[in-house]
Amino acid sequence: VLVESLLVFTVVLAVHAVVWDRFSWCAVALAIQAFYVQFKWDRLLQLGGAVFQFRGAANSGLLPASMVIPLLGVVMKERCRAAGIVYFERFGVVVASTGMLLALFLSVLAVGITKPVPTNTCILTGIAGSVIIYTMKHSLTVSEVIEVLEVLLIFVYLSMILLYLLPRCFTPGEALLVLGGVSFVLNQLIKRSLNVVEGRGDPIDFFLLVAVVGVVLLGLFFTVLFIFMDSGTWISSMFFHMMTAVLGLGVIMPWLYRLIQRNPLFWLLQFLCQTQTRLYLLGYWTFLAASACGVVFYQNAKRSSESKKHQASTITRKYFHFIVVATYVPGLIYDRQLLYVAAVLCLAVFIFLEYIRYFRIKPFGQTLRHLLSLFLDERDSGPLILTHIYLLLGMSLPVWLFPRSCAPKGTLPGAGALVPYSGVLAVGVGDTIASVFGSTMGEIKWPGTKKTFEGTMTAIFAQIIAVALILIFDSSVNLNSSYAWILASVSLVSLLEAYTTQIDNLLLPLYLQIMFMA
Repeated sequence: VLVESLLVFTVVLAVHAVVWDRFSWCAVALAIQAFYVQFKWDRLLQLGGAVFQFRGAANSGLLPASMVIPLLGVVMKERCRAAGIVYFERFGVVVASTGMLLALFLSVLAVGITKPVPTNTCILTGIAGSVIIYTMKHSLTVSEVIEVLEVLLIFVYLSMILLYLLPRCFTPGEALLVLGGVSFVLNQLIKRSLNVVEGRGDPIDFFLLVAVVGVVLLGLFFTVLFIFMDSGTWISSMFFHMMTAVLGLGVIMPWLYRLIQRNPLFWLLQFLCQTQTRLYLLGYWTFLAASACGVVFYQNAKRSSESKKHQASTITRKYFHFIVVATYVPGLIYDRQLLYVAAVLCLAVFIFLEYIRYFRIKPFGQTLRHLLSLFLDERDSGPLILTHIYLLLGMSLPVWLFPRSCAPKGTLPGAGALVPYSGVLAVGVGDTIASVFGSTMGEIKWPGTKKTFEGTMTAIFAQIIAVALILIFDSSVNLNSSYAWILASVSLVSLLEAYTTQIDNLLLPLYLQIMFMA
């Protein structure tokens, strides 16, 4: 935990040194108080005194999770200020303020339920909170303050509902990241739906917002519904499919139509078939999806012939990382907008299939339970299987969060040009190579972990080679001699992979993106 915290502090100080404004000072204050409060959360988890049931075999992860959204907002604000885009500079300020307020809320919650009351931590949290609120008071307009408070309110209600319904699925830090992100997306969708201006806004941005909110609302609806009826019967399954169609065609489609001012299905079909390159990419991705399904069926056939207790090895699970890298790299080079939309569709399909598995919806629910149980690891301790969704999110978030409006030529200068590749480098290359080489050749373990020195060094070397290949094949990338910063960023994130107990598929790409954008 101490080494993980040291690495996060290094990232915070690096961003602070580059940006050096009131919000970067607030990020430093937030990091210091989150470091102390993290130990209170860890103690609550060990003693079973936390309000909800969180994922075991991991620390709270409050510090690394608390800094992601504020740092993303700070570096986005700085990039858009340099590009002269005032609207998105203010958007970065709102993102940073929202992240800080959500992190403070979790800190106050931990301090409030810790007995006896930790006086020193209370004082530290009060000082950090005062600094952040004072800065927000003098930096945000009234409408921006209301927006931040709306996200906080949505986060509180979502947390109360989902953490109760889904025990042992998240650590406090993961809950902050996932539910905080969903809360922000929901608030953005509500705000944009109430202020629709014809012809304003990119349809693919609206597509992401509606898809995320739609699948979350769908899950909440069926979770409440199946409390009162058995989800495993044919009648319940037929009702599930019928209501999915009703909600999709009767709520989500009209909502999307209102935002993009055209038929969503016709728009999507036209978008996918717009160029020959897109058709080639779609055919290639279909082949890779079939290959991934083939791996699942082959491994399950192998389990049936060998042993019922057979579990997929680490190397076998990393096959999917290689497939995802092969999926994303051509999309990033040839058509990022298509990759953006395809990733949104894939996320919606993954979550929908997880609903079918979780609720045991006929005819595929039980089959999915049997097929996916082979690939479970210690992080899937709750009722949901989320690791494959986290993998998709880790690869897609740098693409979705890339500030396109603040990059007039479609790319940022220097190391910022690698921002869309953050997921590929951190998870697809770094994490995969570290796991494969660490589990097969590693002998020297990092103190206090199961990760090996050889795995981490090989991961850093592999990511440097990957950056060189990106320079060769992607002509839009121009690093402007920022090689030392790239090496330091890759090394920091690789060390964080060795020491964190959080979901690395989600955390590592976001930290690498923050470093590249800084």
